Amino acid sequence: MGAKRIMKIAPSILSADFSRLGEEVSDVLNAGADYIHFDVMDGNFVPNISFGIPVLKSLRKVTDAFLDVHLMIDRPVRYVENFCDAGADLVNVHYEADSRENIRKAIELIKQKGKKAGITIKPASSVEEILEFLPMLDLVLIMTVEPGFGGQSFMTEQLEKISFISAKIRELGLDCEIEADGGVNSETAQLLKKAGCTVAVAGSYVFGAKDRKAAIDSIR
Repeated sequence: MGAKRIMKIAPSILSADFSRLGEEVSDVLNAGADYIHFDVMDGNFVPNISFGIPVLKSLRKVTDAFLDVHLMIDRPVRYVENFCDAGADLVNVHYEADSRENIRKAIELIKQKGKKAGITIKPASSVEEILEFLPMLDLVLIMTVEPGFGGQSFMTEQLEKISFISAKIRELGLDCEIEADGGVNSETAQLLKKAGCTVAVAGSYVFGAKDRKAAIDSIR
């Protein structure tokens, strides 16, 4: 038998107490989180509005954690450099948010800033659409719920995409992580691991837990 697969855990601060955000981030890091997931929503690409560059700058001042910034915004090429400068370690853009040319340009700008680059796809999108970008990427994020809406159930049909992209990354010999976001808990995490996911985003399951270390351990 091979070694048990260990996933990195990236708690989403959307579920944190914003009146004490620095403490909340410190707490989940002490509980074993690997990354901090930073969801940016513009009210256009997705129906909700969250937060942006000023909050990222503030958070960067109080932590040296790896900040995984997920841009759920239209035409991200306009802002990727600003998010890099504000303290993001990885900037992740949605494939559906612009033309292929502008998505490629956004990735190039992120890399020119010396940061890691990712692409996200919505549940309705085909994973084949992003294959041309794979050699440029450090991470692919497969949404396992529809972005911008809370309280949704985990979409098990998205596991096929994770398995497909995992096999393709191995086939090409790339150093690229596979992240999943939406409906992650102790049960769905086992399905994600089996499919080849390497980073799991969890919001309320971690931040809403009385014992955050136990919550993180249960999905790792």
